[in-house]
Amino acid sequence: MELHAEVLRGRVWRPRAPSWPDAAAMVLVLSVLVLVGVGGHLASAPLSIEHQPKISLSPTALPLYALRTTMRMLAALAASLLFTLTYATVAAKSRRAEMVLIPLLDVLQSVPILGYLSFTVVFFLSLFPGRMLGAELAAIFAVFTSQAWNMAFSFYQSLRTLPTDLDEAARGFRFSGWQRFWRLEAPFAVPGLVWNMMMSMSGGWFFVVAAEAISVGNVQVTLPGVGSYVALAIQERDLGAVGWAILAMTATIFLYDQLMFRPLVVWAEKFRYEQSAAQVFQESVVYDLFDHANAVKRLFSPIRSGLSYVARARLALPVPRLPAGPMASRWIDVVWFGAVAALVGWGGWVLVRHEVSVLSWRDVETAIANGFLTLVRVAILIVLASAVWVPVGVYVGLNPRLAEKVQPIAQFLAAFPANLLFPVVVFLIVRFHAEPKIWLTPLMILGTQWYILFNVIAGASAFPTDFREAASTFHIHGWRWWRDVILPGIFPYYVTGAITASGGAWNASIVSEAVSWGQPS
Repeated sequence: MELHAEVLRGRVWRPRAPSWPDAAAMVLVLSVLVLVGVGGHLASAPLSIEHQPKISLSPTALPLYALRTTMRMLAALAASLLFTLTYATVAAKSRRAEMVLIPLLDVLQSVPILGYLSFTVVFFLSLFPGRMLGAELAAIFAVFTSQAWNMAFSFYQSLRTLPTDLDEAARGFRFSGWQRFWRLEAPFAVPGLVWNMMMSMSGGWFFVVAAEAISVGNVQVTLPGVGSYVALAIQERDLGAVGWAILAMTATIFLYDQLMFRPLVVWAEKFRYEQSAAQVFQESVVYDLFDHANAVKRLFSPIRSGLSYVARARLALPVPRLPAGPMASRWIDVVWFGAVAALVGWGGWVLVRHEVSVLSWRDVETAIANGFLTLVRVAILIVLASAVWVPVGVYVGLNPRLAEKVQPIAQFLAAFPANLLFPVVVFLIVRFHAEPKIWLTPLMILGTQWYILFNVIAGASAFPTDFREAASTFHIHGWRWWRDVILPGIFPYYVTGAITASGGAWNASIVSEAVSWGQPS
């Protein structure tokens, strides 16, 4: 219309010059693309097991190391998101699959990261012999195993707690399975999923040392990154290098928080389920910048339109046709669970047959006894962490402006690798002749307690404003407010956080129950 009006008035039409938000947004987009290109080029470089890249403890090497570590973690986050959207959806949609996939997910998250590395490193290296890409994929997979499980639990919990009125509305509009997923279920799960993505990104830092300094049998691979830098600093007992690593981590976390997660949190606010408007809104400078960058939005509008068209397409999801009726369903259950039991029995028999020649009953008793001790430690730590972080998470989640300030601090604390505290812990234990079996225990929860905090914040942030207003109208305060209002409202989120925190604590036990500082003398 504007172009036609200019022509009819006899004037020459000139396109508008890009505004400063357009210029700034384009600079950010191009900068990210350049960094991705640099990281991808470095990941495809040649690799020799005998002559690997030497890790430098110089602070000038840290910016490039931070870039490579962040690239690996973002690649693992993308893989975790794909895994979440498929695995959790199947578990939530099928009762039979749910009874197998959810317990399996709980077991998988409890397997230490070194357990995965023991059989994946050689596999990935064999895929790309002589190339850095194989080792990069092994490191990405290792980080993936520290990120995917809590995201899958969060998405599954959201799909299982979908409000009844939204479900009835989707049925009334006759949404296909594809439309229902992208227009109802996935948007409803976005707020909790975004907070768990932040937790996954931060939790990845906890295991990045093991992911970048890989040692499995005779295979030893060291990838340039902050994790390998920290591993070398611990080995050399260089506290100055540890300090530089912490500074680099702080700067990196701040950058990706402001450039990615803070805009995602603001964007996720539009998917909150409530019938009255929120009183306070999240803010993001980067989100506002791209919101006002009209030229950039026009540039990417074809991609947005294409994604919107795909999400709205009336596609039917591939659902197997099963015989109807209670008798048929009962026989299907018998066959299904019989097959699962047979598979589990076969796996147990293979395991016993393989281990019976190298293990004795004494070894089994020792493993059970030590496992029970770890279970007690994990249970006590989860109770203590819940007592501390549930009230804090509720208070932060119900105050969006406070959440905006707390988010980067919580991300840094969650990302802080506990092994950087090992020197202090070992020194204090030796100095005061403390009992290691007791005072090494808190290291198990340092990197995993944040699952509880982040999920409770997500639950409190998603708690409908109209429910809060109703509680205020009926003068529900104090302990009654906690018992009857907020705790039931955040309980699904807390369960997700507690399960993932317990699994993470089991995972962390392998590095926290036996610590080291430098080379043994």
